[in-house]
Amino acid sequence: MGAEQVHRTVEAVWRIESGRVIAALAGLVRDVGWAEELAQDALVAALEQWPRAGVPANPGAWLTAVGKRRAIDGLRRRRLLERKVAELGHDLGDEQFTPDFDAAFDERIDDDLLRLVFTACHPVLSPQARAALTLRMLGGLKTEEIARAFLVAETTVAQRITRAKKTLAEAKVPFEVPGVGERAERLASVLEVIYLIFNEGYSATAGDDWMCPQLCADALRLARVLQGLMPDEPEVHGLAALLEIQASRTAARVDDSGEPILLMEQDRGRWDQLLIRRGLAALDRARAAGGEPGPYTLQAEIAACHARARTPQETDWARIAAGYAELARVVPSPVVELNRAVAVSFADGPAAGLALARALADEPALATYHLLPSVIGDLLAKLGRYDEARAEFARAAELTGNERERALLRARAADCARGVAPAR
Repeated sequence: MGAEQVHRTVEAVWRIESGRVIAALAGLVRDVGWAEELAQDALVAALEQWPRAGVPANPGAWLTAVGKRRAIDGLRRRRLLERKVAELGHDLGDEQFTPDFDAAFDERIDDDLLRLVFTACHPVLSPQARAALTLRMLGGLKTEEIARAFLVAETTVAQRITRAKKTLAEAKVPFEVPGVGERAERLASVLEVIYLIFNEGYSATAGDDWMCPQLCADALRLARVLQGLMPDEPEVHGLAALLEIQASRTAARVDDSGEPILLMEQDRGRWDQLLIRRGLAALDRARAAGGEPGPYTLQAEIAACHARARTPQETDWARIAAGYAELARVVPSPVVELNRAVAVSFADGPAAGLALARALADEPALATYHLLPSVIGDLLAKLGRYDEARAEFARAAELTGNERERALLRARAADCARGVAPAR
C-alpha cells in the first residue's frame, strides 16, 4: 500500500473512529478538550508510522492506545498520575502497547459516547457551540464540514469550538451522564446533536463518498441508548423513529460503484423492513405519549409516509406536504420550506413547487446551500425549461463539497445542455 493510499486510509479511519477514541480518552482524563488534543496527537502518529509499518488490524484501538500513552506522559508531567491510577484502579504505566491495547474498548463505548454527548451539551455552552463541539469530537467532522451543516461561516464554527472547550475546562464540567433534572434540560441539544451526526453520515457534506454509514450507525445507536435512558420523553422516540426509518434506505441509496440513487428511483425491495418496523414502533411510542408532536416526531411521520408506500406512485404527497407545513409552523426554517416546495411539486405539479422554491432565493441562510439551486433545476427540467435548469444544476455543483453529488449534478446539467430530461 503506497503512502498516499495509507494517508487516505488514515483519514477514513479517523472519520469513523475519532468519536470512539475521544470518548475513551475523555473517560480517562475527564477533560474533553484535552482528550481531543490527545486523539489528534494519535492521528499525527498514525500519519507518521502507518506508511512505514502498515495499517494495524484494529486501527481504532491503536489510536486509543497511543492517546492513552500520551495521556500517561501528560499526567506524569502534571504530577497527577498517582491520583489517577487510584481512581482507575490499575497501573496504566505498565500496560503494553499493542494494536488490541484495550479489549474492553468496544464494551464501554456506548457509555463513553453518551457521556461525551451530554458533556459537550452542558448548559454553560450556547446551543450552537454544543452541537458544533459534539460534531467535531464525536463525528470527526472538519470545521468546514460543520460550517456547511449549520450554514454559517467556517471562522464562526472554529471560534465556537475553541471557546467551548475552554469554557468546559474552566467550568470543570464532569465527564458524566447528568441526573434526571439536569438531563431534561440538556435533552433538546442532545437530540439536535444526534440528528446532525446522522445527517452528516446520511448525506456527507464533503469527501468522495455519498454516505458515511458509520456515522449513521453511531447516531442510531445513541438514539436507541437515549430511548432506554429517557423512555418517557416523546421526542426521544420521535428522533429514534426518524433515524430508524431513514437508515432503512441505506442499502438502496448508492449503486455498486457508490453513485447516489435518489429517493424516487430507489429499489424499495432493498429497504430494510426490520428498521422500518422499529421506526414505526418508535413512532407509535412517541404518539402514545400525547401532547403536540415535536419536530422529530413530525419528521418521522413524513418519513413513515415514504416507508409505507410500496412504489413511488403510491406516495401520499398531499399528506407529506401538509406534514412539512406543520413542521414549518413548529420550527420555522427555510430548509423546511424548501422540502415543502418539493412535496408540493409532487402533489400539485412542478410549477406550484417552483413558485415556493424561488420565493426562498433571497434567504441569507440558503445563499450557499446547494440544494436550493438543485431543487429549482429539477423543477425547471420537469417543466421542459432546460437552459434555465442547466444553469441551476451547474451552480449547485459548484456549491456542494461532496464529490459524488457534484458529479451527479454536473451530469444532470449536461443532460439539460443536450435538451433532454436528466436521467437521474
